[in-house]
Amino acid sequence: MRLGRIAHPEGICFAIIEGEDELVAKEIADTPFTTPKPTGREWKLDEVRLLAPTLPTKVVALGRNYADHVAEVFKKSAEHLPPTIFVKPSTAVIGPGNPIKIPDFATRVEFEGELAVVISKPSKNIKAENWRDHVLGYTICNDVSSRDLQFSDGQWARAKGIDTFCPLGPWIETDLDTLDLDNTKINAYLTHEGQREQKQDSNTNQMIVKMGGILEEISASMTLLPGDVITTGSPAGTAPMTPGDHIEIEISGIGSLSNPIARA
Repeated sequence: MRLGRIAHPEGICFAIIEGEDELVAKEIADTPFTTPKPTGREWKLDEVRLLAPTLPTKVVALGRNYADHVAEVFKKSAEHLPPTIFVKPSTAVIGPGNPIKIPDFATRVEFEGELAVVISKPSKNIKAENWRDHVLGYTICNDVSSRDLQFSDGQWARAKGIDTFCPLGPWIETDLDTLDLDNTKINAYLTHEGQREQKQDSNTNQMIVKMGGILEEISASMTLLPGDVITTGSPAGTAPMTPGDHIEIEISGIGSLSNPIARA
């Protein structure tokens, strides 16, 4: 099941997204964290606007979880720079189609296409083997990062926490068997001056810490709440974006997350 959050002519709601060629959004009562109950109201997807599919209290990310990305950005081997945890604030979250806005003080901003999961219930001390019991579904995260600030600050809160620097979407795929986490493609396409070029071409089989280990490590330190998002790291292929560009992250089994780039 695909669960989304939409703005429709009469307001905002969570919805089941159905269909293949022509998608339909079917409103549900309450939130996705209980059994979804359709209200009977529905719209064609082109009649509504997709929003970020969840309203997290926090986005907790695992950085340096792909060896090729560690070498690409940090110029060191993953053996010398193990994965690390950081948090992106809820104010960084935007949905599909919303512009990523680059402020003047961020001079080298790059995309990072990542697989993410949405937490289904209050969770603490998750066991790696039981991670599915705590996950509502999969979504896509673009962990937008200002590399100049990341390296000058020494810690990553500002570089990765700027408003609009966490696009999420397009929806939540709740069928956890849809993805083979040992073999799921992650692609990213950057359009610059009208030319669309594939930048990321990777696979989740390259993750250093696997899904269960990620959730176990993070939840040992902090309580995760329904709707919180956990991102699993970016593979290599990240590149600078400038106002006027367009970035699309595609993950097999989920869909694609697209955002234009603008000046703040």
